[in-house]
Amino acid sequence: MSTAKKEYKRVTVKSLVDMKKHGEKISMLTAYDYSMAKIVDSANVDVILVGDSASNVMAGHETTLPITLDQMIYHATSVIRAVERALVVVDIPFGSYQSDPKEALRSAIRIMKESGAHAVKLEGGVEIKESVKRILNAGIPVMGHLGLTPQSIYKFGTYTVRAKEEEEAKKLIEDAKLLEKLGCFAIVLEKIPAALTKKVSESISIPTIGIGGGKHADGQVLVIHDLLGMTHEFNPRFLRRYMNLYEEMGSAISQYVTDVKSQDFPNDDEQY
Repeated sequence: MSTAKKEYKRVTVKSLVDMKKHGEKISMLTAYDYSMAKIVDSANVDVILVGDSASNVMAGHETTLPITLDQMIYHATSVIRAVERALVVVDIPFGSYQSDPKEALRSAIRIMKESGAHAVKLEGGVEIKESVKRILNAGIPVMGHLGLTPQSIYKFGTYTVRAKEEEEAKKLIEDAKLLEKLGCFAIVLEKIPAALTKKVSESISIPTIGIGGGKHADGQVLVIHDLLGMTHEFNPRFLRRYMNLYEEMGSAISQYVTDVKSQDFPNDDEQY
């Protein structure tokens, strides 16, 4: 496969399919606010996910379950204002699509109309088939999410690797093929064996985006706070920290406190 990189002035759902076709890996990161999204977009990240992980890293909740649709729209609206190149995908939060396909459509429409986002993401396979169909029939692009689905954490009871057993792995492959058949443009594969990611990626024509799924996915996604080392308690095997902002920011803030207390800040050059 060719690995020649095409320049995309604006990334679309079609761009991602083209990237897979031409062997170009897809970069995806989360963002939840204007300032961070501006930086991420300027670095030429292909996809920005306004993830329900905002529930954890922005609001301090233990799980993604508490975040509301209104809060997701607020974060998405902030991100959209900053983005010029990336495709912006927004998680539909827990309780806004699982039980009623009509509610799923209403939730997706609100996200698209009120935030200006480009696509939505839902967790699950055959269980949410009707919700996915209804959203897609309305012309709204859908990204799927299989494997470890954090909105179902109380069902799983743990954040351990999923689909290690043959039966669950078989269902995941079937769900991936179903999501492709329904019309999803990509699928996130979270915390599954690398060999299974390879099998799924080779069995469907739409891109797979891995998080803890190994190198055989068509792209990768991380939470921006984890990548930058703003969080320090979360240490899964799949996470590569590119900075240690937790310590660097703490050191800078401590120095500021010291300078204020000692009357070193502001100095004569820092006043009018």
